[in-house]
Amino acid sequence: MKLLAFETATEACSVALYVDGQVSERFEIAPRRHAELSLPWAEALLAEAGVTRSQLDAIALGRGPGAFTGVRLAIAIAQGIALALDRPLIPVSTLQALALRAPADADHVLASIDARMGEVYAACHIRMDGQWQLQGEESVCAPEQVVLPEGTRWFGVGTGFGAADGVLATRLADQLTGVDALALPRASDVLALAVPAFQRGEGVAPELVEPAYLRNNVALTLVEQQAARAAKQAAS
Repeated sequence: MKLLAFETATEACSVALYVDGQVSERFEIAPRRHAELSLPWAEALLAEAGVTRSQLDAIALGRGPGAFTGVRLAIAIAQGIALALDRPLIPVSTLQALALRAPADADHVLASIDARMGEVYAACHIRMDGQWQLQGEESVCAPEQVVLPEGTRWFGVGTGFGAADGVLATRLADQLTGVDALALPRASDVLALAVPAFQRGEGVAPELVEPAYLRNNVALTLVEQQAARAAKQAAS
């Protein structure tokens, strides 16, 4: 089995390749360079492994939530490759991939990404029978509004715990066993979720994959920006 994966939803850019159980990866914290790095890294990984694009069985990607442009980029690149090769996509939650950054003995993980504008993306995951299960829903909200189920202690992972002067970590301190506020999602973790998903037959037609923005006003904001630019041009 051969899968190529992209994860560009945060300031980190990463591409990973799975070839019959072996994983190779490129990873760098590279804000605003995701478009520049992603495809060259993919080509380099394929060349190093002696694998051609036509030998790929599927393309995996982090579908968000995360930065609007980063999420859109991963989907656009993955769709382009998959459509050209007539291969399925394996979309993976960026928050679920981030949960894999927690220590191996952590079975209850709160994954959170800094969403800017005073908010965080957050989701609870529990490891059951070796598989990660989402508890509740993924959300975007102020750190003060994130709530954990009572009676269980969780490990916190992701940049959301450093956002707003660490409000999330401070508020939930009594329910957390530890925090890694520097952790970022990686394409290798996307693969760790995508490989079993592909084996279960969960591939998706490229044109059906949708980004998980969570913040419903993102598209409206972009439309408003475009309208403002058009109005300015018309007036000049």
